[in-house]
Amino acid sequence: MGINSESDAEANLQIGPTDQGMARIYVESRGAEIPMDFEPDEALEIAEEIRAAAAMAAKMARG
Repeated sequence: MGINSESDAEANLQIGPTDQGMARIYVESRGAEIPMDFEPDEALEIAEEIRAAAAMAAKMARG
């Protein structure tokens, strides 16, 4: 499965800081739990990538 593959899978997503000074993305789906911890600078890079992808998607949607 890739970026352009559609899926009917549902997941819960939580994002927040940990008590260890990390940024955590926590995904739970179909009984699987995936905690992903990132250093603050890594989390900021990921946030920038998400913003860029959202901007590109919005531009494509407008045609």
